[in-house]
Formats: sequence, structure tokens, C-alpha cells
Amino acid sequence: MTATATQPAIALRGVTKEFGTGDARVTALHEVDLEIPYGELVLLVGPSGCGKTTLISIVAGLLDATAGEVEVLGQNLTRMRGGRKVRFRGDNIGFVFQQYNLLPALTAAENACVPLLIAGWDRKKAVARASELLDAVGLGSRLKSFPNQLSGGQQQRVAIARALVHGPRLLVCDEPTAALDAASGRTVMGLIRQVAVATDRAVVVVTHDSRVYDFGDRIVSMADGRIESVETRDAGPLAAQE
Repeated sequence: MTATATQPAIALRGVTKEFGTGDARVTALHEVDLEIPYGELVLLVGPSGCGKTTLISIVAGLLDATAGEVEVLGQNLTRMRGGRKVRFRGDNIGFVFQQYNLLPALTAAENACVPLLIAGWDRKKAVARASELLDAVGLGSRLKSFPNQLSGGQQQRVAIARALVHGPRLLVCDEPTAALDAASGRTVMGLIRQVAVATDRAVVVVTHDSRVYDFGDRIVSMADGRIESVETRDAGPLAAQE
């Protein structure tokens, strides 16, 4: 099935996730229903241990649901297995984490082009593409800098460029501003909106950082493995100002 403009980017129906067996069984998600449209940045919020990271791991195809249906970008992940799911992830999903996970021996441009090298791109073309994205996130003058020569905010920009270099249609971010000061955190969220939010893409950001809530088009609040509320917001004017 191919995604269309009328379909949501993500559709979860009755998604349950259990870990362990017998008396040690823990239910991390309880029959979660959620739809996320294209063209939006959605914030997933809630206390530690409420199931946020488990939920985005299922959305990203890193974990399988115990029960329920998971549709992402028009594809049913519930029925997708093995190498097919790995290829789907590699082709369609970008990841940004709290820890930048940059390789210390590589320059900013080399770090950002790693997904393209893994995909078999020619190194020169891969570095050129990564350099374009680094320029787009304000690091055009730091292409040859190593991670230890960059600030935390700059390293996170490299990580964003790396996540976007292969043109993913879904960007998943887990606490991308947690290690940054307020100003750097807002800059990073502004860049995520600017570079990643488009009519054929979607962005999901797990965050505890209430300082960046106004960047979300909607805020999905979780508690005890359940969706508590979904608040729709207007982040358009804010995004234009950043």
C-alpha cells in the first residue's frame, strides 16, 4: 500500500506492548490508538516510564508490538519482518537522540554522510550531500571540524543533518534538547521544524523539555502506557520566527 495525502503518516490501533513472561510480565503500552498526520511536528510528553520511548520504538520499527496494528507511511509494520523492515527503516526513517553519537575521528561532514556511505553512495558525493545539509543548519563553516571542536548545540546540528541526509519521510527524535541549554535547545527545535517538517513528512519528538512545547503542532500526553490527551496547537508563526 502506498501512502496518500488523505492517509495519516502514522496510525496505531490497539497497540499493546508487553515485556517478560509469567509473573514478570510488564505491560508498557495498553491498547494505544493514535494518528499522526503528515506535515506536523508532534511532541510526545509524559513522566519517565510512561511508555514514550517504547511507543516511538514501535513506530520506528525497532520493536514489535505484542498486539494491535501499526501503519507507518502507508506500510503495515505489524506484518513486516526481518530484512524488509530493516530496509524500510533505512530508507524512510531518520533518528535524532539525546546523545549525539558522533564518531570522534570523523569530521562534521564525514559524520553526517555516514548513512549514505552505508547505503553504498560514492564517498565524494556523500560528503557533498552532507555538506549541503550542514550548510542548511548553519554549519557550513565547520564542515572539517571534529566533534571535540564543536559545542553541544553544534554537535546536535550535525546529528540532525545525519538523520536527514538520506531524505527520510519520518523523523523520530528522543529527547533531542535534553543536554542543551535553553537557547541551544530552541535553536535545535527550530531547525528540526525548518528542515524536517514538510507536506510529505512527519516528525515525532519525545521530550521532557516544556521550554520547547510551543514548537509542536500537537502535543500527545502519555501516562501509565496510555494516551491521556492530544492537544492541537498552532506552531506555524513560531516556526517562521526561529
